[in-house]
Order: sequence, then C-alpha cells, then structure tokens
Amino acid sequence: MDLDHHRVGRFLAADRDPLLDAADPDEALLVDAVRAVDAQLPGAAGAPQGAVAEQAGDRCGEEYRGALYRYVLGKAELLDLMVDAAFGPAPDVAAVAGGWRPRLEVWARACWQEYRRRPWMVAATGMRRQLMGPRQLAWLDSAFAAMAGTGLPYAQQHAAFLLLVGHVRGLAQQLVDDDEERRQEWNRLTADVWARHGDRFPALTAAIAGGAFASRPGDPLDFGLERILDGVAALIERS
Repeated sequence: MDLDHHRVGRFLAADRDPLLDAADPDEALLVDAVRAVDAQLPGAAGAPQGAVAEQAGDRCGEEYRGALYRYVLGKAELLDLMVDAAFGPAPDVAAVAGGWRPRLEVWARACWQEYRRRPWMVAATGMRRQLMGPRQLAWLDSAFAAMAGTGLPYAQQHAAFLLLVGHVRGLAQQLVDDDEERRQEWNRLTADVWARHGDRFPALTAAIAGGAFASRPGDPLDFGLERILDGVAALIERS
C-alpha cells in the first residue's frame, strides 16, 4: 500500500486533524470510535494491539463496526488512526524559557501525561512501526525543536529522544501492570522467600533492608528524567 491510499497519508496531505475536523460521515464514525475506546478501554494497555483495534469495532456498537471497516483497510490502519487521534496536541516548546533542558522536561512531562490518561496507547504503539500521523509527527518535531540549541548532531538528538520516550513508556507500562491485590501477594511471598533464603543473596538482602524497594514520594518520572537530562548536559559539555 502506498501513502496516497492510507488514511493517515490523506490526513497529512490535507493538512488537517481528523479528531477536530471530520470532513465526512465515515470520519465522524472514526472519531466516535476513538473517543469510545478512550472512554471504555482505560486498562487495555496490556492487550495485544489487534485486540485494541478489534474492540474499537466491538465496543462502539454494532452499527459502527461495519462502517469502520469500510472506511479503513484493516486493523493495522485503524490502529494507526486511533493512536494519532488519541494523542493530544504537542507542547509548544518554543514558548518555554531557559533553553533546551526546561524545554525537554516540558516535552517529557507532557508525553507522560498522554500515556497516563490513555494507557491503552502503550500496547497500541508497541513492538511495531506504525505510520505516524500529523499529531505523532508534531510530537517528534517538538522534541527536536526542544534540542535545537544543544549543538548535538541529529543522530545524538534522536538517541536522546529515544531515551526520554523509552523512560516515559516504561513507567507507563509499570502503572498499567500494577495491581494492588497481586502486589500484596507478591510482597507476602517475597518476604517468605527472604526469611528462608535471604542469606544466599547478601547484597540484595542489604539493599532490601536499606529501603531499595520502598515506595518513593513524588512523581515516578522525576528520577530517571533528571538523570537522562544530566547525561545530555554532560554530552553537550564534552562536544
């Protein structure tokens, strides 16, 4: 399939946002489907990508399903459109004072909020190269704009972006996988393991006793984000 026959390619060519500008009844159905998935599948991030796309048809009502699959070429294209429509607008990093570091921090925190409010996107964007639509491309453009003053080669800027988005997605996946009941059971069984066999793992036992796995206050994004930005700053200094 070439770009001209992919719905994402058509939205790019038309320079418009399908979520804000549904130009025909089929597009309006797609917008309704995306919003319904967003509302009805808050915990779907652990589901396979095909299941997310399938439920887009199922959960929006039987009257939507036939129209949806007449409008798109299949689940993969539907998923591309769902993901792009679900992302919010990219942050305007040019309006952030202070240079590259506060701009990247604003970008990372905005991305973090997107995945927290729509956790099904973790699965929908994982393990495949989906075609990026106007919103996703705007997010990538915003990340490069934040690093425009670093003086780093573009390959290193891209590597820094991958570190940031990997940190955000990794934390989002942890939140999706977290379950209070299973966490309590894990804690109980692990305490029993350590009571019986802790002397076999002295360094780990010392770390546990020292609070390595204790809950930490504040935003879980903070520690890793600051270390990544510190690393970028050190790289800039050496360049």
